Amino acid sequence: NNITVNKTAGSSSSADNGDFYGMNAGLLAQNGATVTLQNATVNTSVKNGNGVFSYGTGTTVNISDSTIRTTGDCSGGIQTTGGGTTNASNLDVETEGNSSAAIRSDRGGGTIHADGGTYVTNGTGSPAVYSTAEISVFDAILTANNSEGIVVEGKNSVSLTDCDLTGNMTGTYQDDSENIHNIMIYQSMSGDAEVGEASFAAEGGSITAKSGDMFYVTNTDCTISLKDVAFKLANEVFLRVEGNSSGRGWGQEGSNGGDVVLNAEKQTMEGQILVDEISSLKLNLTEGSSFTGCINPDGAEGTVDMTLSSDSTWTLTGDSYVSSFTGSTDNITANGCHLYVDGEQVL
Repeated sequence: NNITVNKTAGSSSSADNGDFYGMNAGLLAQNGATVTLQNATVNTSVKNGNGVFSYGTGTTVNISDSTIRTTGDCSGGIQTTGGGTTNASNLDVETEGNSSAAIRSDRGGGTIHADGGTYVTNGTGSPAVYSTAEISVFDAILTANNSEGIVVEGKNSVSLTDCDLTGNMTGTYQDDSENIHNIMIYQSMSGDAEVGEASFAAEGGSITAKSGDMFYVTNTDCTISLKDVAFKLANEVFLRVEGNSSGRGWGQEGSNGGDVVLNAEKQTMEGQILVDEISSLKLNLTEGSSFTGCINPDGAEGTVDMTLSSDSTWTLTGDSYVSSFTGSTDNITANGCHLYVDGEQVL
């Protein structure tokens, strides 16, 4: 209780040892330890200087009413790997370095539960939340000033409840072919995250993109669940599902698309939905949801199966192409645009 940690020197033997195992962190819990921190202040100014790190199955960090500041690269606020657990409550976290997510996980994943607080990042490649774990956040303010807001890698998850998330990816990280986005769900193939279906869920609160597409999915399967979230888009694209040719090599070009299930309940959505020829989307609008936008306006590409419940609506902003449509076209406002289902015009 009421401790202060100031780490201003030291280095890890490799970046991986810092990222995966917590070397050079401000405070490292490992080997089944249980650590409870209250009213703590943790400051680090070194590379791999993650603020508070939980490593290993059976290890638990409980941290509340505390302040964490990191300034070096690869220095997250709270980090969990190797199957560890972190329970955070009412934290004030800010990072300055690149690759320094405020809520961060890496190889081996684990569980992070964050309730309340503010989480701010200022570096590039530093989302508010980077998940190779099961991460749930409640009633928090999440801000990434020079990065996307959320990244989910591999067979892992992020769940937001009544959070206010803002992302601002100001540029690409390695080559110009990369997508600019606010929430990315992908599989890197680096071995840091198990291959499998990812998930992102948000209920209540707000999600603001200051640059790029709202959602970008590539080289993975995922489920996106949205309920009563207030979205503010930076451009016209709400969801982009497509393969990539990035120099970082996310899968095999030509077969590294995405397969997405998007479930929207009591949700207002707007913008374009784009699905390329090696990707697929199952879009379910239910419980009074509304979508103002279009799907693949340049012509049919990937497989898109859409379900529109009897109490939900779709207002077209451009010609739209889907593979199948379940629902009534009476719930669609055409605005002079056309809907094509399996190549045939139905509206």
